[in-house]
Amino acid sequence: MALKALIFDVDGTLANTEHDGHLRAFNEAFEFYGLDCYWDSELYAELLSVSGGKERLAFFIKKYKPDLLKSSSSLEIADIHRKKTDIFISKISDGLISLRIGVERLIYEAKDNNLRLGIATTTSFENVRAILESSLGKDVMNNFEIIGAGDVVKNKKPSPEIYNYVLKKMNLSAKDCIAFEDSEIGFKASTASGLNTVVTLSEYTMADNFKGALVVLDHLGEENQPFQMVYGMPTHHTMVGVDYLKELYECTN
Repeated sequence: MALKALIFDVDGTLANTEHDGHLRAFNEAFEFYGLDCYWDSELYAELLSVSGGKERLAFFIKKYKPDLLKSSSSLEIADIHRKKTDIFISKISDGLISLRIGVERLIYEAKDNNLRLGIATTTSFENVRAILESSLGKDVMNNFEIIGAGDVVKNKKPSPEIYNYVLKKMNLSAKDCIAFEDSEIGFKASTASGLNTVVTLSEYTMADNFKGALVVLDHLGEENQPFQMVYGMPTHHTMVGVDYLKELYECTN
């Protein structure tokens, strides 16, 4: 057996999107609609246990602000989320959201070595496209065979549905691939699909449980910024590249 494909999560995995992106965009959307609502970092860390922006907002309203929308009977969760998405994309256009260390290098190295690429995320397709195109140009989307995003499946992470969807579309077995995640709910989704997973910790996931991951790192690494091993077998590699991924893959097959 040989490694055939890499499947990436987006928020927190491909890009640093949460604190300066999604969190600020939600708060600006609340302000735009004149809602008495503000999410600080501590609250947002709790809300990240719910996957999906609309679902996260609905959870918050039910638990903390059940009367939030009563003052404006025509305003719905979908309206707030749509405004939040517009604000988030504008932040990307303004250069406020960056790819994580080593992501660009790994994408092109994988393509050069004939590894297939897919994306499995709960964020919207519009967000995925904005993040990748703003950082890597208009043609970057062509590098990904399938982008499973947003509401293409009924149940979002930690359900494995989005990974199962991507695997089916790519006509691959989980044993053919390695997944990349940054959060516990994403890790639960990938492992429930049978995918071996590389975890790169992000700003809100330092304390999450990743028992069973192939390896847990602070990032993917670059020549001048070697990764730090959090969990996993010691290695001479300082960057996550194709050779290192093949070594990790061979240890599980």
